[in-house]
Amino acid sequence: MSAAAQARGTSSWWKGHAAFLLMVGVWLAWTAGLRPLTAPDEGRYAGVARAMLESGDWLVPRLNGLPFFHKPPLFYWLGAGAMQVFGVHEWAARLPSVLGAWLAAASLYTLLRRHGDLRLARWATLALCTSPFFFVGAQFANLDMLVAGCITATIACAADALLCLDEERPWRIALALAFASAGLGLLAKGLIGVVLPGGVIVLWALLTRRTRVALRMAVWWPGWLLMALVAGPWFVAMQLRYPEFFDYFVITQHFRRFAASGFNNEHPFWFYAPVVLGLCLPWTPWLLLWWRKAAPAPSRGAQGLPLLMLVWMGVVVVFFSLPRSKLVGYVLPALPPLAALVALGLERALAGSPRRAKVLGATGTLAALLCVGGVAAAGHYGTPPDARLQLPAGESVRPGDRVVMLDHYFYELPFYWQLPGPVTVASDWRPAVAQASDNWRKELADAGAFEPVTQAAWLQGIDAQPARICAPGRTWVIGPSNAQLVAPWVLGMQLVTFNTEIAVWRHDGRAGEGPDCLTGHGAPGALPAWSGAS
Repeated sequence: MSAAAQARGTSSWWKGHAAFLLMVGVWLAWTAGLRPLTAPDEGRYAGVARAMLESGDWLVPRLNGLPFFHKPPLFYWLGAGAMQVFGVHEWAARLPSVLGAWLAAASLYTLLRRHGDLRLARWATLALCTSPFFFVGAQFANLDMLVAGCITATIACAADALLCLDEERPWRIALALAFASAGLGLLAKGLIGVVLPGGVIVLWALLTRRTRVALRMAVWWPGWLLMALVAGPWFVAMQLRYPEFFDYFVITQHFRRFAASGFNNEHPFWFYAPVVLGLCLPWTPWLLLWWRKAAPAPSRGAQGLPLLMLVWMGVVVVFFSLPRSKLVGYVLPALPPLAALVALGLERALAGSPRRAKVLGATGTLAALLCVGGVAAAGHYGTPPDARLQLPAGESVRPGDRVVMLDHYFYELPFYWQLPGPVTVASDWRPAVAQASDNWRKELADAGAFEPVTQAAWLQGIDAQPARICAPGRTWVIGPSNAQLVAPWVLGMQLVTFNTEIAVWRHDGRAGEGPDCLTGHGAPGALPAWSGAS
């Protein structure tokens, strides 16, 4: 073959793969902006990303102006960058999750194509990207899909390197990519970005008797240096700036949260089995055929792939089943190997079948419809009351206005109202109250502990607000519709808007008003107490 013909073949080969992965990206992204942010996670993480963009401080993630170290900054960096390029709206806020999903799909596709075959790679990618669990997760603005993408890339690249090293083929680029992906995983969600891929690869190497090869990879010092260069600078900078950072981020958010009770969303050990199998319909029934049908002759390098997928899925599910606190999105890294096993089941069941195209088309179409239905359901049931709260025509929060959130922090409102800075959160901030539950109050109190001066500026008592509201300037108060039960002084303010759960009041302070300007009035903005407000 001439050099020109070889070049044309290589170009066509790359174009074919690039076109397929481009279609995958378009499919994952096209509905990402069609629904409001869901409370509380999407409002929280999109709000932190927007605050990073507005403040210009791209180093310290901040929740309402306070250092927020529940998670590392990669999601916020990507989200803030997307908002800077595309504008502040839901699609940009969810772009980091879309990118994480695309990275997971592309990594799985590449691994199966290199060590299986093209048909297996495409079937697995199709099953993954049309699983309702994966598709909706790709359009949910929190950290789970982003770290799932990093974990998938780390495992795929490490497995590629191990197989290539075992076969005496070039392996260093794949291993470097694995370490770099692990560094991104650290920046996405912390230690699980390294622990989970490491556990999967080590167990797989032991079961396939590749321990010596895995050990050679593990001691490859350029990879560790690369991972340190990717993730290390931010962690070092935070520790130097905040001496309490290591204890809070590593000890509390990783080990105490993993082992202790008292956090939200406690579920039994078996919780993830029905979640994964049910939310990945209609593809999961093909797993049964994978077990029942005889396996065809393995493709080049594919002998260990089924075992890798079983180990991968098992390690992820068991790891996240151990702690009492469980969220659905935690187990997203188990979906790529599940999709690969589904594709193997399809290959075994439909090998040589004339109905193969029809069966795949029908299953894929049903799956796609369920994906779109899942997005619609998330938009209907997940939209919080504050995302639906709009100021009347002619009303707006102007620069210099003071905003008070009363006995609650409404995560979505700064995003939707484009508030220029932090707001005052008026509540009971005594430690016994603030640390009693794993909720918005504890998040803000924990964040404020890193900067006590900033904490005093934005976290204040309810009783201190009337005197500040009576000072010159405009103040907006946002609170539950029955806020007069904890703050009777809101009845002296003008009611601007409300729905069944939230109300907004305004007071235009004038020079010469006394600190008791809100007392002794009638109740022009009073609402009847609503028993359903929280």
